[in-house]
Amino acid sequence: MIRKNFSITQIYLDQAATSCPKARGVGEAMHRYIDAVCANVNRSTYAPATEAAIHMLETREKLCTLFGSLDPTHVILTPGQTVSLNMVIKGLLRPGDHALVSPLEHNGVMRPLMQMLDRGICFERIPLIGDDELDLESARRMIRPNTRLMILTHASNVSGTVLPVADVGALCRENGIFLAVDAAQTAGHLSIDLGSASIDALCIPSHKGLRGPSGIGAMLLSPGCAKALDPLITGGTGSDSHTELQPDYMPDRFESGTPNLPGIYGLHAALCELEQETVSQRRGKEEALLLRLLSGLDSIGGIRILGTRDLSRKVALVSADFTARRDNAEVADRLANEFGILTRCGLHCAPNAHKTYGTFPQGTVRFSFNSSNTEEEIDAALFAIKEILT
Repeated sequence: MIRKNFSITQIYLDQAATSCPKARGVGEAMHRYIDAVCANVNRSTYAPATEAAIHMLETREKLCTLFGSLDPTHVILTPGQTVSLNMVIKGLLRPGDHALVSPLEHNGVMRPLMQMLDRGICFERIPLIGDDELDLESARRMIRPNTRLMILTHASNVSGTVLPVADVGALCRENGIFLAVDAAQTAGHLSIDLGSASIDALCIPSHKGLRGPSGIGAMLLSPGCAKALDPLITGGTGSDSHTELQPDYMPDRFESGTPNLPGIYGLHAALCELEQETVSQRRGKEEALLLRLLSGLDSIGGIRILGTRDLSRKVALVSADFTARRDNAEVADRLANEFGILTRCGLHCAPNAHKTYGTFPQGTVRFSFNSSNTEEEIDAALFAIKEILT
């Protein structure tokens, strides 16, 4: 197991922030590119450049297979999730357009939208029913003639609650609205099919559920979305160099400048490793750990857990509010410094989600894990929590 070869002796329960350890072979692949390949793509035909181009194409193809896209040219490799979301929001919305979002969105969605208010767009938040169910009937009523885009986090990075992407996709298709999905917390954890869920833009990071490096991500586009989307960044592509106009074909339309090739090599290695174990196999391990943690916290008592308890609608993430018994920051600090258990405390870059759950402004302590974590690590966290609350 890759964990046996990893040097951190602490217990890492902050996988929702970034995966640790990375998939086997990621570091080696990145080093190999830097030390032995070190060539650009789409600019030359010598052997190292050709190898890099093949790696880039294979990465697109693997992402196509994993996420149900039919055309590798519609897999846009980006500098990461935040850039992907900015590309969608700023490339689709025009002055006078209206957008709909969930109340659980990350600042990676909300800050670009807030910036777009000055450009004449507006947005509304679809309410929840209770703590964990998106109100689809309200969403239907909120659609206007100028509604162009619906943006949805697939799973909340605050509560772990999975939102009904396929149902929202059907609603969007009925009304001629583009659907963009922020899959930061689900890519590599849940099965996602671009076509069956009617997703127009699927934004995924490398460094979380796929267990690849940071600084690289992807945006998978439907043909209709690709035609409607304006490029956020234009520049050199190595193609059509006779003209100063941006190419209008895929993927060059959206990929200007030298790409993060060390990151692409690392992501390629992570995707190869993922092929050795299906997403559903990973998911089974994560659900078992999730049940173990939830049951243990319930047995301790006096701890509020945010979001759904339905394991089929929750990723491997538990947001706990200890304020009935202790200050959340104290709990997180003592977990790290006394017990070597690494979590994340605060608002998790999603202030409106915490307002929705009633945990603003202090936030919560978030425990997040993946299939590389163990039952023993969950038990150690539960033991530490009992000690802190005693």
